Amino acid sequence: MPEFVYGLAGLSNVVDSTKPNEGGGSSNFTPVRVVDIVLNETHPRFKEVGEWNGIGTIFYLNVTDPTTQETSYNSAKPAFSNIKQFPLINEIVYLFTLPLPNSQEEFTSVGNYYFTPINIWNSQHHNAVPNGLILGEEQSSDYQQTQAGNVRRVQDGGTEIFLGKTFVEEPDIHPLLPFEGDLIYEGRWGNSIRFSSTVTDSSNDWSVTGSNGDPITIIRNGQNPNIPTDCLVPTVEIINGDLSSIYLTSTQKLPLQASSTNYNSYPSNPPTSPDQFAGKQLILNSGRLVFNTTTDHLLLTSKKSINLNAIEGAYIDTPNVVMNSTSIKLGSKDATESLMLGDKTVALLSDVLDQLISVVNDLGQLAVKPIVGGIAPDPKLIATTAKAKIKLTNSKNKLNTLLSKQNKTI
Repeated sequence: MPEFVYGLAGLSNVVDSTKPNEGGGSSNFTPVRVVDIVLNETHPRFKEVGEWNGIGTIFYLNVTDPTTQETSYNSAKPAFSNIKQFPLINEIVYLFTLPLPNSQEEFTSVGNYYFTPINIWNSQHHNAVPNGLILGEEQSSDYQQTQAGNVRRVQDGGTEIFLGKTFVEEPDIHPLLPFEGDLIYEGRWGNSIRFSSTVTDSSNDWSVTGSNGDPITIIRNGQNPNIPTDCLVPTVEIINGDLSSIYLTSTQKLPLQASSTNYNSYPSNPPTSPDQFAGKQLILNSGRLVFNTTTDHLLLTSKKSINLNAIEGAYIDTPNVVMNSTSIKLGSKDATESLMLGDKTVALLSDVLDQLISVVNDLGQLAVKPIVGGIAPDPKLIATTAKAKIKLTNSKNKLNTLLSKQNKTI
């Protein structure tokens, strides 16, 4: 392992020193090992590097002489302002010199800047190479000599290499397998963006339909945790295994296992199942989806239909719901019974009860009249009509309580 680490010294042949050259800049590049980096205001050298203007500043050692350098003044700033890829401790970066902010007043004022970390292990997770002089036996066992050269292969599930205060190596993070023409951006933790296309002779999830060159864009956050192979073996996105993903397709068919595909509400021509549809679509797949607006509307529009499909239920919590439709069926697509209009029904029942009360009232009056033609008053009829009048009057008074104070129809 030490021979390999010191083999990196050969990189320094491109330049003789890490010190800035006089003049407006330098085309020379120097390989250095990162020993510290300023990422926030808690760093003890935050003010020294210019406070927030110095975020991303690294302190380094030259890989050719890691034992004798004083690190207090060896610092460099990131070369790019819009793309941030800050190195980890023990990763190797290339330095070069360019003008500092005060170069307009002092032409020779130049300083060190650095490129993104060197891809030593061909790993998107980290490319750290520790100082060979302080490498212990446990660390040495993590590096193996193969036919293709030295490789980083963690066997014990962990690492003793210092990579930073919070960065913990995850040995099972796989790189993405590329296909011809791909443009891939990978984070260190199984998050990625792939600009790709259909590749008909491949075994990926998206090339079952379509032709070579049909575009597809895949955004993934968190790889499938159940990938069994060696972490050096590349993987592809797995729509049913990755933690969260977004697919933008053109002609592709994706084997998405939807949580629910119950389309019984459709009288005819239900939607194509998600795992059978081939064409342009946007798929969001995750443990939970939240759509939120802070100042304006949330609009869902569709050329055909909008389907709400859930295993447990659909719930609406809002102070106002309006459904403007020429046909609403409740309970089933085969519903045939018509709903009654509440206000008109109450008015009709009220008229009927008024008539019944009038009839009962007339019967009651006949029941109490003096004997006519030898017929005596009927006490039973008197009691029955009196009770009926009370019940009918009470029923009429309760009619308005049948009307909903929230739900209305036309």
